[in-house]
Amino acid sequence: MRRAMPRRLPLPVVTTPLSSTQVRSRVPLAERTTLRLGGPAARYADATTSAELVDAVRALDAAGDPVLLLGGGSNLVIADTGFAGTVVRVGTQGRRLDPLGDGLVQLTVEAGEDWDSVVAEAVSQGLGGLECLSGIPGQVGATPVQNVGAYGVEISQVLTSVDVLDRRTGRVNQMATDALGLAYRTSVLKGTDHAVVLRARYALTSGGQSAPIRYAELARVLGVGPGDRVPADAAREAVLELRRGKGMVLDPADHDTWSAGSFFTNPLLDDSTLSGVLIRIAERLGRHVEVPTYPAGPGHRKLSAAWLIERAGFTRGHCGPGGRVALSGKHTLALTNRGGASTEDLLDLAREVRDGVRSAFGVELRPEPVLVGCEF
Repeated sequence: MRRAMPRRLPLPVVTTPLSSTQVRSRVPLAERTTLRLGGPAARYADATTSAELVDAVRALDAAGDPVLLLGGGSNLVIADTGFAGTVVRVGTQGRRLDPLGDGLVQLTVEAGEDWDSVVAEAVSQGLGGLECLSGIPGQVGATPVQNVGAYGVEISQVLTSVDVLDRRTGRVNQMATDALGLAYRTSVLKGTDHAVVLRARYALTSGGQSAPIRYAELARVLGVGPGDRVPADAAREAVLELRRGKGMVLDPADHDTWSAGSFFTNPLLDDSTLSGVLIRIAERLGRHVEVPTYPAGPGHRKLSAAWLIERAGFTRGHCGPGGRVALSGKHTLALTNRGGASTEDLLDLAREVRDGVRSAFGVELRPEPVLVGCEF
């Protein structure tokens, strides 16, 4: 499919700054993150339309006020001291379908929509491409920033363009996928606050079939071979089943889901570095241990962070300070709040795991969530 070139879009009509948002003070942020951690926001405002969101960010930037954009709170670790500026919750809503021809449909979604609700509706309408990304918490606006991926599918495979507010110029621009620098769990939008995602567009297939099943575990559950397609609703249900078994589907009653999902990304190593790591693994675990590695582009391989964590001696349920935080009892990649924890408790556990893996294998684990006001 030919992708649209980046183009400048007209600015939305702007009225009085923050006129349709209600600014509140000292709003607890722990109630608005899936970790249930973090101190208060000095100021807090809701933006329910894209024009309102643009209006709010431009006004706050002009005033020199620090801004934190809050979506579903599923990928944030916020300091116990909270955030000293204004938190703007992205609550924009709206979806649209447009035919592209050749069996393709473009789905345009506002940034504040709940991601899994979007996936569920796409599947219910017989559209394929998003089903393997079922059950991922958070909002649509985060998907291109993180290049969200799971079970053999990444957003880069279906995303066609995004509309963003460039905070440096105040303009709203459309960026094609090729301009986003999408790679494993990253993009040019990650690690910078220069751009605010307003909406995203995805190219999906009609006909009710899934994308080709590439992930071996999912293929086994579905009883198919790699590359086969299945009904999109069957793929969605299988993914949700797998995620529930790993504590990766939000459940307020299950502390294993009081997390930010996978806390560490799978490390990417060049071939020369990998060879040294494999020697260290063999020295520690034995020469005949099979180490799972995966292709990650020319001259690079990806290791499993969960495998390294477990072989470094950290088991499921491993507790941090006072038992207030722990590795999930279902999946060692998730660091969880067991109740009554602080953000610093969580970071202490993260540092213990990171340092243990580094000491054992010489591999540096890096955090996947965004850290706000705290360091790892």
